Amino acid sequence: MLAPMSAHAQWWRGTPKDFEDCADLAEKAKTKEDRTAQLADCNAKFAGRRKVGGGYTYYDFMQDRSFDIAGPNPTPDEQKKIDQEYTGYLEKQRRSRIVAAFNAKQLERQERPQEQPPQIEQASLHNEPAKAPVPVARPVKPRVTVVPLPKVRPQAGSCVKGTFSCEWPKLSEGLDGLKKLFAPSPPQPTKLAKRN
Repeated sequence: MLAPMSAHAQWWRGTPKDFEDCADLAEKAKTKEDRTAQLADCNAKFAGRRKVGGGYTYYDFMQDRSFDIAGPNPTPDEQKKIDQEYTGYLEKQRRSRIVAAFNAKQLERQERPQEQPPQIEQASLHNEPAKAPVPVARPVKPRVTVVPLPKVRPQAGSCVKGTFSCEWPKLSEGLDGLKKLFAPSPPQPTKLAKRN
């Protein structure tokens, strides 16, 4: 009961006011595992980082951009502004993909001048709601089937040894000889059958 209490409670030391204070306390941890765990806690508690001239900055990795904030964490108004900026960032990304796809289509049409390009409505990228693109039928390209050319057969006098076509006549003669050996000869007509 009188055993010393573990040092989990930090109320007597004062809580850190920002990430840098928290990281300084974490560096004083006895083991590497404790230091790593405490730094992870600091990261979870404080989103902003202290700037050299005063104030804080918040890095939004989704936009790859930093925002100035008043304290170690964004206020609800600052978070709303960051979210609005992110929405604008996504809209710019969408527009650039549309423009890139349009330019690729135009380039493709320039490479095929024999076709008439379909009429395209002028699209406005300002504050209009996004509309689904209308599919355009692509011209059907004729399929070309590749038929192998027939092989030139050797002439009767020019037989390639070891090929089936060259060896077949010899094989056929041999089979005919075997048939004659093993096939019973047809019965000879009898004299009685001749008289009738």
